Amino acid sequence: MRKIFLLIIILFSAQVVFAKTKPVSVINGGYAGTLPDVLEGFQKSQPQEAPQVFDSVDGFNDKNQIKPIPRDNPAFVNIILKKDKTSQYVNDVNDMILIVQQLENSLDTKEDVQKFNAASNYFNENVGYFRDKYKNKPEESYISFRKLMQLGTHVQTVSQLRAESSIYSPYLPYTDKGYIYSPHNINQQMDYLLKEVERTLVILQEVK
Repeated sequence: MRKIFLLIIILFSAQVVFAKTKPVSVINGGYAGTLPDVLEGFQKSQPQEAPQVFDSVDGFNDKNQIKPIPRDNPAFVNIILKKDKTSQYVNDVNDMILIVQQLENSLDTKEDVQKFNAASNYFNENVGYFRDKYKNKPEESYISFRKLMQLGTHVQTVSQLRAESSIYSPYLPYTDKGYIYSPHNINQQMDYLLKEVERTLVILQEVK
């Protein structure tokens, strides 16, 4: 009797424990419990603007922002301006432009006789080289060639006149022949020559 009573108590206790345990159900052989929210810790990425790579081009066409052509830079002249490597004439004209610009600066700043004559002599030496190189060739008929030859003659005349003036003007009255050595006439001749140099530069810079 005592054994039966103990057996009943044991079965009753097991039933209570079993009732408190949450069963895990199996459906079609898979796990049917509650899964954790694996997306809870992640936030949806927000699109961001990329920073501007290039600066604004406002004012690009402003003439004050555009640098002048560096004709005195050999790398620029050889690579950019001298596209046609077979045209030696164009190359020589570009060299002459720099020399004419030096003469223009001497006239514009009204350099003294010695400095002006040095610039004139250097110019005429290069004009002589230019003349000899293209004599009896098709380039001899180009407007740019003829203009350089005319300018060479003009420069030589004014240079000689100014040199003579510095020597003879103290001893000659500014009348008759002496007038050509007067400061007024010399200044006029220099102004005429400056205008001729500027016209020549325009023609040379159009050569391509």
